[in-house]
Formats: sequence, structure tokens, C-alpha cells
Amino acid sequence: MKFELKVKDEKTKARAGVFFTDHGAIETPIFMPVGTVGTVKGVHQRELKEDVKPDIILGNTYHLYLRPKTPILEKAGGLHKFMNWDKPILTDSGGYQVYSLSGRRKIKEEGVKFKSHIDGSYHFFSPENVMEIQRKIGADIIMAFDECTPYPCDYKYAKRSMHMTHRWLKRCITHLDKTPLKYSHNQAFFPIVQGSTYKDLRKQSAEYIAGVGAVGNAIGGLSVGEPAEEMYEMTDIVCSILPEDKPRYLMGVGTPINILENIALGVDMFDCVMPTRNARNGMLFTAYGTINIKNKKWEDDFSAIDEMGITYVDTYYSKAYLRHLFAAKELLGKQIATIHNLGFYLWLVREARKHIIDGDFYEWKNKMVIQMNNRL
Repeated sequence: MKFELKVKDEKTKARAGVFFTDHGAIETPIFMPVGTVGTVKGVHQRELKEDVKPDIILGNTYHLYLRPKTPILEKAGGLHKFMNWDKPILTDSGGYQVYSLSGRRKIKEEGVKFKSHIDGSYHFFSPENVMEIQRKIGADIIMAFDECTPYPCDYKYAKRSMHMTHRWLKRCITHLDKTPLKYSHNQAFFPIVQGSTYKDLRKQSAEYIAGVGAVGNAIGGLSVGEPAEEMYEMTDIVCSILPEDKPRYLMGVGTPINILENIALGVDMFDCVMPTRNARNGMLFTAYGTINIKNKKWEDDFSAIDEMGITYVDTYYSKAYLRHLFAAKELLGKQIATIHNLGFYLWLVREARKHIIDGDFYEWKNKMVIQMNNRL
């Protein structure tokens, strides 16, 4: 499990690299489609491989723990075999889900007691058992158990939470060191920088995380409601501290514009539910702006969904047809829109990589940000 930094952009902090795993190489910058419960919503694994073509997808420890439950995944031989996916997988530790369960959980030094959103049953996550669960899920990249603070967040709370996240990190590492691998492939462990939107806390946390010497590092606690400029400021501070020779993963981000701006700040990996969630509501992302396919203006527009032909659905179906499917509440409409949006996100990060390598990323990024800000 190693990261090779190939090219650094001269006008920004953007990078192009390759992260090698036992399930294949991940070319960065990369976007990871979110497959929360062992499926990227609305997309067959075959379509993911042949049309969207991500180097890696994401699963979630909290959701997979609740269903199908870790004993089932263990019996299947891990998540890769259970869902028939032979490329890399990353699992989020569940820290964000704990944050989102604000009225259904209690956080203590020992860990987090929470109520299942499915049936109301009580469960407990600690740094130790979250590492155990991720061993059994068998993802290629596993995350430290952390607390994701809300926005806005009181400074004292953010500081206290950050230090607890650091103490939890020590416990994660101690437990991993004495826990053997479950399957025949290696797992890379990423700790998570926290600190809300406070510069001194972000700096302190980034220095602490950098000192751990992990294979890669993550930035958490952003894209939780703060203004984009604050996100960029925190990312810039953290990326200036995290080691250059390790991949940097910005968790839960974001819009296409967010992704390009954060690539320019030195981030390598992203995930977000936005392309799939927005697709199911009829919102399409394109290089020239966003489309609400439900609008009447597309009723008799027989042009391709996206004439750039990013995936087969873009030239195979027209805007008028896709609008019709949404109006008729046909499930195929959501599926087509999802494949398009995921394809666009993957196209965007791969184009970014090309322009970093070619040396004109800065100019291309600025042009794309203006174009993508349009409502079509």
C-alpha cells in the first residue's frame, strides 16, 4: 500500500498521483461513488465498472454493521465478495453517522451509545470495536473512529472533541496493531483531522495527524453547513501541514466546484452523496452548468442528455425522454440520471488530472468553475 506523487502543478497546489492497493491502483485526484450499504444507489456493479469506471467506491461501517450485519459479511468473505466488486473499497468509520444522529446518541470517552435508525435498538461504538468491524468488512482503506463536530460549533467543544478524537486515534492504532488481517489483502488506515473551522485547532490537529505516520490522511468535519470559503481556508491550512508523500482525503465533499477548488488546494480524494441524491431528484451536473430535467423547457428537447458523451446514457437518451421518465415516475429515469451524474464527477476529476499533468490546470479550473456555476 503506497502512494506515488507523479506531478505537482506549478500555479496551484494540485497534484496527480497513484495510490496502490491489493485490489488495484487508484489514480488521483479521484472521486469515490458512495455505496453506503454495499450498493451505489440505482446502479448495477456492471454499469459501475463499464460506464462510470471508478477506481474505488465507498461503503459505510455504521450502515453495514446494522445491515446486513458484520457476521453475514464475514461469512461471505468480506464486502468485496458479498457485493461482487473486485476493485478497491474505502469504509468510513461511522463518525459522521454518529454526528447525524444528534438526538439518538450519547458520546463519552469510552465511545458512543446510539439508537439504530432502523428499529430503535441500542448499540455501542468504540475505537476498538469499529476497527474490528472494519477488519471484518474488509475494505482496502479503513478510517479512524472520530467525532465530527457540527457547524457552528463552540470553540471549547471543538477543542475538547478534537483532543478526544486524537485519544480515540491512539486506541484505534493500538487495537489494529494486535488485530490480524481477516482476508488475503492489506488494509490502509487513515486518521482524520478535526478542529471545526478554527485555524489554530485545524493546525494543531493536522500536526498531530501528520506525526502518526499513517499511509494516508483524511480531513473531516467540513461540508457540514459552513460557507465554502471557510471550507477552503481550513483545507488550505491542513494541506500545508499534512505530508506531501501521502494521499489526502477530504471527506463528504462536495459540489463539482468544491471538488475543483479543493484539488487546487492539494486534496487527492473525495466522496459525496450529491451526484446520486441529486440525480434521483432530477438535478443533472454538466460541464456547462446544472439542469433540472423536470422543467417543462426540456419537454421537446431531443438533444443528448450531455453531448460530451461522458457515459453511454448521455448520447443514448434525449433530454425529452429523460424528462418524460421523471414525469411518469419511472425508476429508469433515476437510474439514467444517476449514471450520468456519477460519470460526470469521474470525468471531472480525470480531466483535472490530465490538466495537472499537462501544466494548464489553473486556467482550465478557472474556466470550468465559471461554466459549472450556470443554471441551464
